[in-house]
Amino acid sequence: MKYDVIIIGAGPGGIFSAYELAAKSDLKVAVFEAGHPLEKRRCPIDGKKVKTCIKCPICSIMSGFGGAGAFSDGKYNITNDFGGTLYEHIGKDEALRLMYYVDEINCAHGGAGTTMYSTSGTPLKKICMQNKLMLLSASVRHLGTDINYTVLGNIYEELKDRVDFFFDSPVTKLEVLEPGYRVYCRDQVYEADKCIVSVGRSGSNWMSDVCEQLEIPTKSNRVDIGVRVELPAEIFEHITDELYESKIVYRTEKFEDNVRTFCMNPHGIVVNENTNGIITVNGHSFEADDKKTGNTNFALLVAKHFSVPFSESNNYGESIARLSNMLGGGVIVQRFGDLERGRRSTEKRIEEGSVRPTLMATPGDLSLVLPKRILDGIIEMIYALDKIAPGTANDDTLLYGVEVKFYNMEVEVDDHLETRYPGLYVIGDGSGVTHSLSHASASGVYVAREIIGE
Repeated sequence: MKYDVIIIGAGPGGIFSAYELAAKSDLKVAVFEAGHPLEKRRCPIDGKKVKTCIKCPICSIMSGFGGAGAFSDGKYNITNDFGGTLYEHIGKDEALRLMYYVDEINCAHGGAGTTMYSTSGTPLKKICMQNKLMLLSASVRHLGTDINYTVLGNIYEELKDRVDFFFDSPVTKLEVLEPGYRVYCRDQVYEADKCIVSVGRSGSNWMSDVCEQLEIPTKSNRVDIGVRVELPAEIFEHITDELYESKIVYRTEKFEDNVRTFCMNPHGIVVNENTNGIITVNGHSFEADDKKTGNTNFALLVAKHFSVPFSESNNYGESIARLSNMLGGGVIVQRFGDLERGRRSTEKRIEEGSVRPTLMATPGDLSLVLPKRILDGIIEMIYALDKIAPGTANDDTLLYGVEVKFYNMEVEVDDHLETRYPGLYVIGDGSGVTHSLSHASASGVYVAREIIGE
């Protein structure tokens, strides 16, 4: 079957490419997605019959319409300070314009009643600087996991009759024609004049294979390794009530590594993720009051950049996550007080603590999993945050490990986000260029406009 444009991946980048192409052209577009349609994405963990990850062949949390962001807490950070380096290709002003355009589309499809937060003018910046911390600037639209799901559903309803979607259809091979492209999927062959690859972080191994086969240059990227912190919501409410999401960076005294907060979820829950069969941890939060909890959670991540001769940054992160899975059967949880005392947590110690865990994880000892340099940095950061949010370093604060953010090898693309092959674009987090919902979505819009010549 022949199309004008084939999109591989129905995450934020792929969705917004399809949206823009459908809205502003008559091009025939197909989207291939390895996961399920949005309404069929269901994690089997119910807390009763199924209490832990059973390692489904296709993880409904990570794959399917909406990508890994579908069941995130729907935070769209509008900034060039973090979330990727899209601005290096298209310019800072254009990147921000496209992120605001994405926000307009989200609001038009069910997100209009949600709040846009901003760090502009906040006194917290000064407080952070006084305590050797740096608050990054951003505007943040928080949809919440529930409203984010609604927005995605409304966008799909608008697209389904104008774009051909192929779900549960992983692309096994991408072939370059002269001209055009051919994809192989479920013993079928499809061709198109142009191809947009938007496979996300979960498609990192697939993307690496394609780049190797097509001799598309790449360069080593980073991996972020750390823990997810869970504590009473009151401890951070003076920050989350004003900013909701605060990206705070600390430079450690011991190793001068950067440790940062990531994905803050006020009144949220901690959840499992399955990436390439490895169980890691993440967090969600909701807009509806009846779904809120008494806890806030956020990640503390240490970024590790590798140089020659080592180039397997994702494999390094996976090996640490596998060690956690081996020791704990999945995610490990530990009280901060137990970590500082050099002892493992037990069910009894966690039950006697003041923080009720929102994820059923195995009590254990994170010092047996995380490298010392990374763990030392996390401990330093917890004490630094305790100065601006007293209570962060309480004994009963829970640490879940490990949290790993995998980044693709950065694919060599030009300022049009086009590879060395004309008409073959790589966008979203699968490109290694973007690392967030807003940046990935903006890259999708940008490439669609490149194709239709707008």
